[in-house]
Amino acid sequence: MSSKKSNTSDDTQDRVIKKYPNRRLYDTASSSYVALADIKQLVMHNTPFRVLDAKSGEDLTRSILLQIILEHESDGAPILTEQVLANIIRFYGHSMQGFMGSYLEKNVQTFMDNVPQLPIVPTLMSSYAEQLQKQTEHMMDVMGLKRQGRKSRHQA
Repeated sequence: MSSKKSNTSDDTQDRVIKKYPNRRLYDTASSSYVALADIKQLVMHNTPFRVLDAKSGEDLTRSILLQIILEHESDGAPILTEQVLANIIRFYGHSMQGFMGSYLEKNVQTFMDNVPQLPIVPTLMSSYAEQLQKQTEHMMDVMGLKRQGRKSRHQA
């Protein structure tokens, strides 16, 4: 999976993590091997970085970030419900795929801008997740996409 670097950041400022064929990650700034937990800390501290394949130079940053998300989603307290994930999957290949990515990015950024600091209050997260789900459902209705297996909140 290839990912192009955004034009908004400067290559010279990004910390470079190299991923080797044996799946080990090497931080060129600290000259040491690192784990996904270390990369998560870079994210938490807003440290700009790129993960590059050591052999090809391919940008693997998105793939590594998705691995971190997958680990957290599997740990028992997921942010993304099955319904949200299914709705996101439905946008792949749809003419509105680009819009959905932009929509999610802007909404998450707006949310982060309005939260003074982490950790986030769980009830606030729940409320926001419900609001985002309602907005997504409305957008899908407008676009004529079907939702499968949808139950109302009162039917369970």
